[in-house]
Amino acid sequence: MILFKKATDLRKWVDAQSKKGNSIAFVPTMGALHAGHISLIDAASKENQVTISSIFVNPTQFNDLKDFEKYPITIEKDIEMLEAAGCNVLFLPSVKEIYPEGIKPEMQYELGYIETILEGKFRPGHFQGVCMVVHRLLDIVQPDNLYLGQKDYQQCMVISKLVELINQQDTIKVNICPTLREKDGLAMSSRNMRLNEDERKLAAIIYRCLSYIKEHTGKQSVNDIKKQTQSMLEEAGLRVDYVEIAEAKHLSPITTWDEKEKAVALIAAFMNEVRLIDNMLLN
Repeated sequence: MILFKKATDLRKWVDAQSKKGNSIAFVPTMGALHAGHISLIDAASKENQVTISSIFVNPTQFNDLKDFEKYPITIEKDIEMLEAAGCNVLFLPSVKEIYPEGIKPEMQYELGYIETILEGKFRPGHFQGVCMVVHRLLDIVQPDNLYLGQKDYQQCMVISKLVELINQQDTIKVNICPTLREKDGLAMSSRNMRLNEDERKLAAIIYRCLSYIKEHTGKQSVNDIKKQTQSMLEEAGLRVDYVEIAEAKHLSPITTWDEKEKAVALIAAFMNEVRLIDNMLLN
């Protein structure tokens, strides 16, 4: 695996690969890698000649400075995992390399409704920060295929919108890969590293709640299901930001569901100081 720290060096290498006719896959990460990330590398490697990953903890997408400061850093382990998975290139830039003009926004991304709800509502400015870093990374890597995990459902929608906003929808294909889970159903996440043993066991209630929603949607009112789910989370000791059942394509909240409409259940809740998110497609 080749490691690049400079955007110009990576760009030259990618240009040479493209001239050879090799398709370029890109898996952006913030490190603290787990099997979910590696599943993206595996998917990318199967469908492309070259797989590039990046590790960059992006300061502009954290609306809580403490959360940024506590984000787990496991770079040596991450490199070993990427090498073992057959990743061809790791881009490991500094903040200055990603934001040479500073981290103040250079533009406002017109994301529309998707930025006003759920994660957008509870983490103001978060998706603008996501767009800033992904836009810069896409400019550097210029991939044919971009691989993202479904666990960050709304973020996947935002990045797909970004690709349209920068007029790259015909050149970059966005591939959404399934969420990987632990044996008890907890979605694999870098933030899980911050949970102690007791918190880790309790956090599995999120998956059980999503399963409850899927089982009862169509049998009870949407409002009753959401209330019951929130109670289950709170009884387990979690502080809930939201429990939502939404239309899968645009995330418009569903009040009554006819079961024909594609829907997704989404949860965000704190296990003490650690904020966890998850989702499940209902049909």
